[in-house]
Amino acid sequence: MKHISIILAGIILSFNVIAQSPQKSSETDIPTVYHNIKINDAGTMVFVNPETGLEAPLSNAPDKFTLAELRNSFTGTENGLRLEFKNEKINGTVYYGLYADDNQTFPQPVFFNTPAELLNGIAEINISQLKEKYDIANWEEKGVAKLGYRIVDEQGKIIYDGKIYAYGKGPFTPGLSIVEGPFVNKLGPNEVTISFTTNSPSSPYVEVNGEKYSTVQLMGNMKGDVEHEILIHHLQANTKYEYTVVFGEVKETYSFKTAPENGSRQAFTFAYASDSRAGQGGGERNIHGANVYVMKKFGAYAHAQNSVFMQFTGDMINGYSTSITDQNLQYANWKRSVETFWHYMPFNVGPGNHEALLTGFDDGTKYGKSVDKFPFGTASAERIFANNFVNPENGPLSEDGSKYDPDKSKTDFPPYKEGVFYYTYDNVAMVVLNSNYLYTPDHRIIPIIGGNVHGYIMDEQLKWLSNTINKLDKDENIDHVFVTIHTPAFPNGGHATDDMWYSGNNSVRPYINGQPVDKGIIERRDEFLDIIVNKSSKVLALLCGDEHNYSRMRIDNNTTIYPEGYEGKKLKFKRPFWQMTNGSAGAPYYGQQALPWSSSVEFFSTQYSLMLFDVDGEKVSLRVLNPDTFGVVEEIELR
Repeated sequence: MKHISIILAGIILSFNVIAQSPQKSSETDIPTVYHNIKINDAGTMVFVNPETGLEAPLSNAPDKFTLAELRNSFTGTENGLRLEFKNEKINGTVYYGLYADDNQTFPQPVFFNTPAELLNGIAEINISQLKEKYDIANWEEKGVAKLGYRIVDEQGKIIYDGKIYAYGKGPFTPGLSIVEGPFVNKLGPNEVTISFTTNSPSSPYVEVNGEKYSTVQLMGNMKGDVEHEILIHHLQANTKYEYTVVFGEVKETYSFKTAPENGSRQAFTFAYASDSRAGQGGGERNIHGANVYVMKKFGAYAHAQNSVFMQFTGDMINGYSTSITDQNLQYANWKRSVETFWHYMPFNVGPGNHEALLTGFDDGTKYGKSVDKFPFGTASAERIFANNFVNPENGPLSEDGSKYDPDKSKTDFPPYKEGVFYYTYDNVAMVVLNSNYLYTPDHRIIPIIGGNVHGYIMDEQLKWLSNTINKLDKDENIDHVFVTIHTPAFPNGGHATDDMWYSGNNSVRPYINGQPVDKGIIERRDEFLDIIVNKSSKVLALLCGDEHNYSRMRIDNNTTIYPEGYEGKKLKFKRPFWQMTNGSAGAPYYGQQALPWSSSVEFFSTQYSLMLFDVDGEKVSLRVLNPDTFGVVEEIELR
């Protein structure tokens, strides 16, 4: 996010961070961590195959829709709103309907029985027919209506669900609207951050307990911004508060409950899942990149089970895009799926491999050659992820300064900001890692192009993890530590040839500036496990995703964790620990595979599985429920 507002001693401070637009390609645009990417004699950026000498140009698929267009292409008409795209080749259907004016806890639009035709990029939304018995918004009396709309292309695929306020009783005009959020983020005992996006620059405010937390613009930007993060502070711990977001002539009211003081050791529940990228079956199982059908159920069930937060670690969306605008649209669809529950409880998110955003080169093969998108500071997968979510900023900065940093005088790596972090709730700490940093999707081409492999934790992140685990182990208020990372240390179904295993091939590793790093994938896995198991007494479980199933395995020194004939140093565990993988939030399922450690897998399921951790002082139990059927997958005492 880009806009932060705080109140200090009654003075409101507001900061705007303006992202720079990527500049035209030049030699300096190419990160030194890569190799064989060059500017040719014609001034074009290309990948040069070192074996053949052939040049592969940049590949960029055109965007049919952009998020800005989907939200801001409205004009007023006598009978409603006109949705008009610049692209005349866009055809399909627009479903629309009103939000009820009855203070619903979880507001949702009710679509009218007659949709609007989207023809040659234009759709006429007729609000005037939503009157009398259809006027659940009371617009005939109040002159304002909150409208929900759904855009479906001519093949029947849902592209986007949006919302907008319409003003008037005929003629109508589109007005200032919250088009995303509000969301509850960074919830603590005494503060919380409320974030939301408006459809035009504005200076809204949030009212809590009679105090206004507002965005007063500095540095001459009196129009405000469209992305807003507002810190609410000086709150009482373990207390429920209503908050009202006031924008223009409209206000929306929701609530949150602050966390207990750390170490209070009160009973609470939190939820965990991952992998909600688009599934099969049509409809809401694929709203342009996200399985909204399943995620809505996960969000609803987590809230209904009184979860105080939900941790979601990776593969929210299809991703693997070369377009920032398309990536933003996919993220918007995912956030929209759980938005009504995020009004009240935090959804804390970490990245996975499908959050990949790529600079791609078309060499004639099916997928071409691709690396993490650059410039890293403005366009990388890491930066765009951070722009879309509001997470703690207590993680490492980047891999700059590491042993393999090509140039310590400048920034050579993407940022870790808001993609690697930790947070606490009462006596629990959650450490969130990124196993797809500087990610090159095809590990086989890394020796000739550079980048990092799927599942590899690089040096500076590992160093930060070690320091963080040590800090939490010494914290008397923390009893239970969970480490979450998208890729399992031990895959069980769907990723036997990658994750932290690669069929037992330790030669797989990152290449930086044409040189391999010192440690291979299995060596690095062992260093990672040594930190969270042998150097910690509090880490209870490793929470993973990536594999589209649910599995629970107990790992100890009786577990076979090396390939036959492995000659490297072997890790011994000082205690047993749990690895729990839950990538069942809607992505196409994977069945179980036979692997060296399969006998340590105590439970495996391909059901949709929402993990609910019940924490009560020193005790932790796990309930795994299917939000689609309300069935019980399993229940177990963990500590």
